Amino acid sequence: MHSRISDDITFRKLEILLAYMEGGNLNAAARMLDISAVSVHRALHSLEDAMSCQLFSLQGRNLIPNEAAQVLAEVSRDVIRLMADGIAATRSAAGYSADHLKIGSLYSLTTGTIPNVIIGIKLRKPELETELVLGSNAELLHKLKQNAVDAALMAVPDPDPDVESISLFEDDVFFAAPAGSPYEHMTEVDLRDCAGEKFVCLRDGFVTFSGFQEAFRIAGFAPTLVTRVGDIFSLMNLVAAGIGYTLLPGRVRDAFGDKVRLIPLKQDYRMRQTIGLSFLRVRERDPNLLALAAVCRMLKHS
Repeated sequence: MHSRISDDITFRKLEILLAYMEGGNLNAAARMLDISAVSVHRALHSLEDAMSCQLFSLQGRNLIPNEAAQVLAEVSRDVIRLMADGIAATRSAAGYSADHLKIGSLYSLTTGTIPNVIIGIKLRKPELETELVLGSNAELLHKLKQNAVDAALMAVPDPDPDVESISLFEDDVFFAAPAGSPYEHMTEVDLRDCAGEKFVCLRDGFVTFSGFQEAFRIAGFAPTLVTRVGDIFSLMNLVAAGIGYTLLPGRVRDAFGDKVRLIPLKQDYRMRQTIGLSFLRVRERDPNLLALAAVCRMLKHS
């Protein structure tokens, strides 16, 4: 049975030992680790006490490592390298990767926000590979909680103790009609005047569908639905083809050129979506997520 290792022997102290062996003096080791020379001196003496043997001899004010210190340093290099590999393997098994970032996104954000985010993250961390996962708000929130994505750009979810969100921008919802429709040149649309029209919409789980339901609840009637679709661009195609009207967020305004017109809703039905970056609180110190959050904050203020 192996003897118990003292609690006073820590990875941090072994790292300080290696820095001292490489730097050759207290000040050099302190600069390498961005700590004080006093902290280095204290850690080395504490390590010596924990080992229960002499590691250094004193020559003037200098600590001179002996053969025992050389042996411990050699072992420390192997231990720290093995532990770093173990941490990487553990994170990989849990779905985290130091060189891979899986970002969830709403379809509607791929026309502007997502390209800017990916460009920004590449500038900050060129070695980082990004993967995009598209879905509805409900799907993305589920994937986030299951660690199937590292972070998600979506409508900010309801308060959740497990989820941290950074708001990026707010987006108004509009009445969407094909070019040439009777609504095209209206300054605003009253949904109560559309009771006889046909509509198309997204399926359940999309934040835009939630707004669609709420608007018609306020209008006091259930719209005649031709079909439901699973992404916002298919929805816009149907509107452009004259299959039906719908409600759309302003961020997709330029996606179909002049084929689809977005007209403001009457004040009674106006609503806004808050779009943001969401991630699990337990990962808020993850270096990749810190870089992603920094990019998103920069885009927010640009």
